[in-house]
Amino acid sequence: MIKALSVIVYSLLIFALSALSEPKKAYYGNFIASFAMCLVIVCYFPTIPDEYLTSAAIALLLGAITGTFSSHRLKTPALPQMVALLNGSGGLAAGIIGITELTASTHTFELVLLIIYTGFITFSGSLAAFIKLSAVKIPFNPQITKNLSYILFILSILSIYPIYQNTSYALLIFILLAIAFGFCFILPIGGADMSIIISVLNSFSGWSTLFVGFSTENILMIVVGTLVGSSGSILTYMMTKSMHRPLFDVFFKNPSIQKINTDSKRSEIHQASAADAAFLMENANKVIIVPGFGLAAANAQKELADMANILKQKYQVNVKFAIHPVAGRMPGHMNVLLAEADISADDVYELKDINQEFKTCDVAYVIGANDITNPLAKTLKGSPIYQMPILEVELAKRIIFVKRSLATGYANIDNPLFYADNTLMLLGDAKEVTKQIVTVLEEG
Repeated sequence: MIKALSVIVYSLLIFALSALSEPKKAYYGNFIASFAMCLVIVCYFPTIPDEYLTSAAIALLLGAITGTFSSHRLKTPALPQMVALLNGSGGLAAGIIGITELTASTHTFELVLLIIYTGFITFSGSLAAFIKLSAVKIPFNPQITKNLSYILFILSILSIYPIYQNTSYALLIFILLAIAFGFCFILPIGGADMSIIISVLNSFSGWSTLFVGFSTENILMIVVGTLVGSSGSILTYMMTKSMHRPLFDVFFKNPSIQKINTDSKRSEIHQASAADAAFLMENANKVIIVPGFGLAAANAQKELADMANILKQKYQVNVKFAIHPVAGRMPGHMNVLLAEADISADDVYELKDINQEFKTCDVAYVIGANDITNPLAKTLKGSPIYQMPILEVELAKRIIFVKRSLATGYANIDNPLFYADNTLMLLGDAKEVTKQIVTVLEEG
């Protein structure tokens, strides 16, 4: 019976992963995956020894309460931080299991140490990613921290030998060095690369689960770990390819960011009002909306959906949404935000499908999408966005750029679009600005 259910679970997880690759099917993919995990509990809970049943039941109950509470409290803009924490939790669980397996496992000592090492590195690296994504300010020197991580890596490898002498102190030192290495290695990586790091950490959490599966001879964990690890690796490859950022450069190179001096141009921006933006869009044939992290930070997706619906229904404007692969702070972040506002997936286009349409676009409405629209990605050698494919909004007849200020994005590079002759800047909170535009469109 358990073997038959296990086969069903494996199949459901594969179907779920396949569905999650498409925005239209993502909801069903999550539902299938949740159902599969319920079957896992049905399969394996009866096999737990009697003396551990109470502890297992308490752990399941606490996990269910924590997950339910967190999901209801979570604001969609903070989704990347939650994903980072979930990756870290998976790594921490693997590391703790690895510690218990040191005495219980019949497998090689090296495999168990690998479980502990990858688990705790995933845990601390995810904490560093969480801090970066949360914009928590920690005073540190990136180069010194990166060099320190190399030293910690060497020390952690050297600390393996004393563990063979069966000393608990040596194991504790090994774990602490692994945690410190993971944290110091990820912390200096630039915010523009955090979407790639999230994918890498997701992959690591899968591989650590796979190693645990080998150690405990649990086929389900082997299957799940392989699915998560391989899908995370494939996603990492796709992300680095789409950004033209080799993974080696993300980890080991600190880009020499050339800050463009635009102080003399700041008086040349063409500042506009919500009424100006509404007038241009209601008289346009085609409007392409480009959401960035400014949308997430302001939680303005509902107002954006209202604006798009009014333009389509009242003014018969062709409205499309353009999504860059690394818009937001993680893959799919913008898709989730737009779906939350009931924006049809049929109106949402990826970079490769929409870029050629900007030259026939009357208005490009850009919300805080700084780096992913920056034309300097084509020319500024040595920058973290160099050769990264961008949404070519500069080809639109008119650009309406919504930002709180003229501050740079995560890549710390000024965007010349702010000062272009065909750009109107709407400085302010994206939610309030879009709400004002909606009001003008409704009254028009």
